[in-house]
Parts: sequence; structure tokens; C-alpha cells
Amino acid sequence: MIRCIAIEDEPLALGQIESYINKTPFLVLSGSFDNALEALEFLGTEPVDLIFTDINMPDLNGMDFVKLLQHPPKVIFTTAYEEYAIEGYKVDALDYLLKPIGYTDFLKAANKANLYFENQPASSVETKSTDDFLFIKSEYKVIRVNFSDIKYIEGMREYVRIHLINGKPLMSLMSMKKIEEHLPGNRFMRVHRSYIVNLAQVSTVEKMRIIFDGKVYIPISDQYKESFQQYMDNHFL
Repeated sequence: MIRCIAIEDEPLALGQIESYINKTPFLVLSGSFDNALEALEFLGTEPVDLIFTDINMPDLNGMDFVKLLQHPPKVIFTTAYEEYAIEGYKVDALDYLLKPIGYTDFLKAANKANLYFENQPASSVETKSTDDFLFIKSEYKVIRVNFSDIKYIEGMREYVRIHLINGKPLMSLMSMKKIEEHLPGNRFMRVHRSYIVNLAQVSTVEKMRIIFDGKVYIPISDQYKESFQQYMDNHFL
């Protein structure tokens, strides 16, 4: 599935793009925004593969918005002005849709995006572990992650989200079982079907829930309760 966001300051046009994304089997809508500034904030924490964005918008136009992104996802521009086409390709846009946009034209652009991603290196995450870090293949990049930088890991269906002490979370196509196999058992513990925690980061436990930063509550399920309680007992004064 290709994760998308839509950016459009006209409500009717935004609704149309949303409906086109939702009816296209290989696209999933991760968010929609009526201005680029909100989308910019969203991209700071959420990984996205593809952006459908209008060009002429108040405050920050779509072209400048893409130029601001340090590692921009692929982009398909939507606009009523044909003269922007050449400029769009200068920022490596996948396609350019001229309004009014019919579903046939939208699907052609979406299929172009699908073909692009199919021809990229496999997005399945591979890890190579050492005593202190692992390499994670994510978002078509290989990223070094130090064990000490991991706060907790969250399973999200076929993905895992690695929450870091500093910086935005990393999202990767990977099973919880696979990443658990590459983590040192004396430093990390599975406490729930959907959570693995860095034991060094556990500071508060309340009612069989681990609390991070006073606002994130991670449940300890019955399946893992005994092993976590043993860890607590071994370190209890």
C-alpha cells in the first residue's frame, strides 16, 4: 500500500482527491489538509510515500512546500494552471494533474506512482545487529539506530514504529517478532503483543502500565506479566 496525503485549500477539490484515493486499491489516505503548514507539521512525525498537493495555496504554495522538505516523499501536483508543469518536474514530481481532474487521469498518475514504488528496492526492513546498534532499512534508506536511543517499539499491523528518545519515530515494514529477534534480551522486553520497551527507559509503572513522558501509557498484557514482574522484583528495594 502507498501511504498518501492530500493538500488542497478548496474543500470540494480536497474531497474529490480524498474520494479518488479511497477508491484506488493500492492507495491509503494517511491525512488530508487544507493548507501546507499543517501538512508540514504532520510530516514531522508521520512517514508518507506520496503527496497529492495543489500549487496555488495561501501562506505556503505547494511548490515551496515541497522544496522545504529535507527528504520529500514523491509528489503529484494538482493545479488549474498549466504553466506550472515544467517547474513541477524540476522538483522531481511524479506527475502533474490539471484541474478539473477526472478519475481516469488521476488513476493514470496513481499507476505511475505505483510502478515507481514497485521498481524501488524492497521496503522490507532488514536488520544487522551488533552489541550497540542495528541498521534498519526504512523509507528506502538504511538508518543506523543505537539501542540506547530507542524508547519503545510499537507494532502496527505489518509495520513497526520505533519511538526514539530524540527525533521523530521511524516506521518500517517489519514484524514485531523479527525485530525482537535482533534486540538484546537483557535490554529490551516484549510487554504486549504490540509493544517492546527499552528497559533502561522504564521509570514509572502504574497499574501494570508503563508510563513514558507522563502521557504515553503502554499496557502490560497477561501473556508477558510474569516476566516483567520478575524483572521488577529483581530490581526492587
